Amino acid sequence: MHTGLIAAGNWIVDHVKLIDAWPAQDTLANISSQSWGNGGSPYNILKDLARLGAPFPLAALGLVGDDADGRRILDDCRATGIDTAQLRLTRDAPTSYTDVMSVQGTTHRTYFHQRGANARLGPEHFDFAATNARIFHLGYLLLLDRLDAPGVAPRLFAAARAAGLQTSLDLVSEPSDRFRTVVLPVLPHLDYIFANDFEAEKLTDLMLGRGAALDRRAIEQAARALITQGVRAWAVIHFPEGACACSAAGELVWQPGVRVPAAAIAGTAGAGDAFAAGVLLGLHEGWPMPRALELGVCAAAASLRQPTTSDAVAPVADCLALGAQWGFQDAPR
Repeated sequence: MHTGLIAAGNWIVDHVKLIDAWPAQDTLANISSQSWGNGGSPYNILKDLARLGAPFPLAALGLVGDDADGRRILDDCRATGIDTAQLRLTRDAPTSYTDVMSVQGTTHRTYFHQRGANARLGPEHFDFAATNARIFHLGYLLLLDRLDAPGVAPRLFAAARAAGLQTSLDLVSEPSDRFRTVVLPVLPHLDYIFANDFEAEKLTDLMLGRGAALDRRAIEQAARALITQGVRAWAVIHFPEGACACSAAGELVWQPGVRVPAAAIAGTAGAGDAFAAGVLLGLHEGWPMPRALELGVCAAAASLRQPTTSDAVAPVADCLALGAQWGFQDAPR
């Protein structure tokens, strides 16, 4: 019986710096604090699942550099109970890292990224016969050079499904026209896709709006479009105000986001991955989608309490308690 989740893709060290303001060109900003943290979809999601208390095995797949950061990632995963049998060291490139500049008192953050070892990740590094996981999650497509090449990712996901795994994908919000050429061919091989509002617009050519101008009908149309384009089980679109999921049968599920007090927000890095981790936990456990989405938005809310990606994610009951304590936003009309 397949059980557990194996996550692959971008393994990144985040060097998070909290700054007082974003500087103009040739001017200075002050760093009030800095920290080392996990970054990238698989690293964040596996750490989040561990902190949520996921009652199933967790496994890592990918490439990190044979350097201090790479060994720290391996040590951190092992200490967290994450299987690292398919998380390999390479001497051909450094561990990928991102300098995250987070403006204090706001939700604004800017990234300076070194692609590093992640750019070397290829199909030969994936051994689906060696895992007993139920769900295979990959992130972030459009930030994995070799897997973004024509035809590679569709074949990879087809192999995962042939090995009996459910498949899940997350994307990076790249301002390009590659969504339709790289991502759309993958959709028929996916059970689940996670896309934020920007990414959903790129995939569907629909304008969803932002904030108070969010367009409920357009969001629902976009979620349905992802199903029409091939996603087999659930298409999940998320945004700061909540999430909408559409099933292959056409069922639509809405979940407003948590009303997080402004004073409680220390940073927004990793909130999308925390949301995905909560939903994936629910899907693995066979929860109905409304319950899985509720955990997703509550896990995302919990993550906002620290500037790092996963340090503030808490056990399932504690995350859900935040939603009960702070309440939920109004759904778009």
